Amino acid sequence: MTESAQARKIAFAAFVRRALDDARAMRAWSGTEVSRRTGVSRQTVNRWVRGDWVSDPEAERVVAFCEGLGLKPTAAFAALGWDRATTPRPVPGPPPMDPDVEALLRRLIDPNVSDAEKFHIRETIRYLAYRPTLATDVRKRSNRAG
Repeated sequence: MTESAQARKIAFAAFVRRALDDARAMRAWSGTEVSRRTGVSRQTVNRWVRGDWVSDPEAERVVAFCEGLGLKPTAAFAALGWDRATTPRPVPGPPPMDPDVEALLRRLIDPNVSDAEKFHIRETIRYLAYRPTLATDVRKRSNRAG
């Protein structure tokens, strides 16, 4: 292996490691959660962190990893030594916002809302976002659909 290929592996491994550390620290995401949100398997992410790959990572997987974590793929491409102009696909715009979510966001940035109320809103959102789907919820939804 050439010295430049090894340097690219080390640089990309450091990029992935930083992205994972940030996801853990800022979002409390586990490796499983990162994998679920990015669509990139834990095994692939672990190989990237170790620099344990023979051929370059697939550009689509790199883009999916970055998009799932809210990162710009160009940073990953730079770590891999790829030309920044060869972005494989455009980044899609955000989906339309639910009106209830918009109302919560307005309250979170409103200076007239107390910190205690903002804390309560965030904790409730966090609970709802990460609670497991209950089997009874799934059955109720399938009964309504059928």
